[in-house]
Amino acid sequence: MGGKKKDLWPKSKCCESKDKCRRCPLRMLKEGTMPEGWTVKRRRLVKVD
Repeated sequence: MGGKKKDLWPKSKCCESKDKCRRCPLRMLKEGTMPEGWTVKRRRLVKVD
């Protein structure tokens, strides 16, 4: 994983800002950059069972 782009960890809760920050869990889920084993439910980061 020698890429230049730093892997970011999503925030635990969406801040609901209009311009959606880079660490927004909703944005990361949509873009497919969410870490393995995690998802978003009710705007919160949760572990997949």
